[in-house]
Order: sequence, then structure tokens, then C-alpha cells
Amino acid sequence: MKRVFLTVLDSCGAGEAPDAADFGDRDCNTIKRISTSPFFRDENMRRLGLSCIDGLDFLGKNPSPEASVARMREKSRGKDTTVGHWEIAGLISPSPLPTFPNGFPKEILDEFSKATGRGVLCNKPYSGTEVIKDYGEEHLKTGNLIVYTSADSVFQIAAHESIVPTEQLYEYCRIARRILAGKNAVGRVIARPFTGEYPFTRTANRHDFSLEPPADTLLDALKKNGKTVYAIGKIYDIFAGRGITEHTFTHSNTEGMQKTFEALDKDFDGLCFTNLVDFDMLYGHRQDIDGYARAFAEFDAWLPSFTEKMRPDDVLMITADHGCDPGDESTDHSREYTPFIMYSKSIPPVNYGTRSTFADIAATVAKLLDTPFDGAGESLL
Repeated sequence: MKRVFLTVLDSCGAGEAPDAADFGDRDCNTIKRISTSPFFRDENMRRLGLSCIDGLDFLGKNPSPEASVARMREKSRGKDTTVGHWEIAGLISPSPLPTFPNGFPKEILDEFSKATGRGVLCNKPYSGTEVIKDYGEEHLKTGNLIVYTSADSVFQIAAHESIVPTEQLYEYCRIARRILAGKNAVGRVIARPFTGEYPFTRTANRHDFSLEPPADTLLDALKKNGKTVYAIGKIYDIFAGRGITEHTFTHSNTEGMQKTFEALDKDFDGLCFTNLVDFDMLYGHRQDIDGYARAFAEFDAWLPSFTEKMRPDDVLMITADHGCDPGDESTDHSREYTPFIMYSKSIPPVNYGTRSTFADIAATVAKLLDTPFDGAGESLL
């Protein structure tokens, strides 16, 4: 049995991409930014080869890395979770998903309100923590739903759990997902439940309802060829369940790492695909450099326990889907290169330089798992 463990450190960018200005970004480098924090630790990632990746030599050279490394450049026209993960899975998006910097059209909200029986508050780009401070009390008084967006292709619905139970909020998201089609087909509809009293607290019951990939991805190919595709964290949501044979949701990076570690005890032939979202959700968007650095240090400290338990033929891949520099001038994602580390006791370390697409990861996984896949990308092997 061949097992590949692909872990996405959500938003852990590796330096400004050449076309960053086209996406409104400048002076962005997520890893460099968090490396300035006194809480940053990267001993084990550096041991594998993190500092050998193009552009990351400021971390300190490692003359004998244990893993293969590369710097990945995104080819898709986006810098969000959906298109980033799709490209990792071999599907390039030549056109950006729609965004709504001025809020959603009236006809969309009218149809949404008619279907849910509730009015709408806000309807503009907003910080997720600030929007519940500014609209939470009005929501409690009226029962109207807080609908907001960001620079990303998202339709977000926030509601207090005492007013809208979580499962009801999920149903409202499914309604929005059906309405948001065609030119309005956002990448994700996101449930954002909160609780408590002012200034309120977001709960861990976030749930994403993603647009289905427009073509087959690596996950579809693996499933069709009888392989296991075990999704941990929000991977199931990102791919709208497509190509996944087993999944488990998580509420934190810590839980995601634990579930990934437990997967080492599973006998399967295929892919274990994990997303660790706290980097992005809790620290990148909130401009929390120290919090991001602590989360990175937690992953780094966890890493040896995983690699020591790997079987000889197991392969661990570590990458990211975009950037979210917690110290730049924006709270939004940043257009960055991403790191790629591939470790196995049976694969000698090679530095593959800078690659032209995230999709090389999909091609490499397909090669490792002996699975025919005609998606984008070229295998590193």
C-alpha cells in the first residue's frame, strides 16, 4: 500500500509572486513576516529543507536537507482557498471567481430573503470579527441575517446561535449556494455562527459550501481508480465532497494535526489530504503576527512525531494554497509563491527550484499512487 499525506498550511505564503501587483498586493511575504516574531520556530521544517526553497534563505542555510523542496507559483487567476486547492489538485482556473466589492446585487438578496424568510444586514466587504460587533445587536433585535463578503469570492452569513440554530444556518447557506449561480457563482458560501454577548464570539461551527470543481481533479481520478481519498478539515467543503471517500471535520489546527497523526494507523492505499485553517482564519486575516508564528511553531514541534512514525514508503507533502501576510497593509489574502516540501524515507532529497504551477503537486501524487490523471502539471518525479 502506498500512502501520501498532503498537508496544506492554509495561507502560509513564501514571498510575493511576480504578478502580485495585479491582485493589489505589494511587500507581502507571510513566512518572512512571521519569522520576525519572537515566537517563531522552524527547526524541524528547516531540517527538512524549508530554508533551501528559493527566496527563503533568510531562514538560514541547511547544507543537508532531508526532504525534496520547491517553490510553487500559482497559475490560476486568483489568490483564494478554492482556486488554490483546485490547482493543487490539478485544475487551473484561467478566470477569477466573481467578487463583490460593492456588495451583492439586490435581486440576489431579494431572492435569498424570500427563500429564508429573513431580512439582510450589512451587505458589503467586512472583517468577520468586526461585522458581528457592528451588526450583532441589530441582528438579535430583528432576526435579520448578517450577510457580508471580502476581497475573496465569498458570500458569508453570520448569525447568533440563539437566534438561528447552527443547522438552520447551514440550510440558509445551502439556499444561497443554489441562488449564487452563473455570473454570481462565488467560490464559497460560508456559515459564520457566533454566540455570547457584545462584542460576541465566533464559534468553531464555521462551515463552507463550495462551488463544485468545473472538471475532474486528482481526487476524482484517485477515487475512480479505487484509491482512498481521506479528507481532514475543510478539504471536503472545498471540493464540495467530490472525489472524497472518507472525511472528518476539525475545529482547530491542533485537532487537524491529531487526526492526521491518527491516519498513520490506518491501512489505506491513497491520499490523506489535510487543511490546517487556523493560520489563515485566526491569524492572517486578523493581522496577528505573533499568533501566526505560534501556530507555525506548534506545527513545527508536531512534525517529528509524524515523520518518525511514517512507514518506509509513506510520503509527506507540505504546502500552502495562497498567502495571507499578517503584517502587510491588507487583511485579505496575498498573491504569493507557496512552499513545497516532500519527505519520504524512500525518496532522496532534491531541490526542484521554482515551479510554474501548484498542479505539479497533483501530477506528483498521481505518479506516486500509480493513478492515470490527465490534469495540469508535471510530476516532480
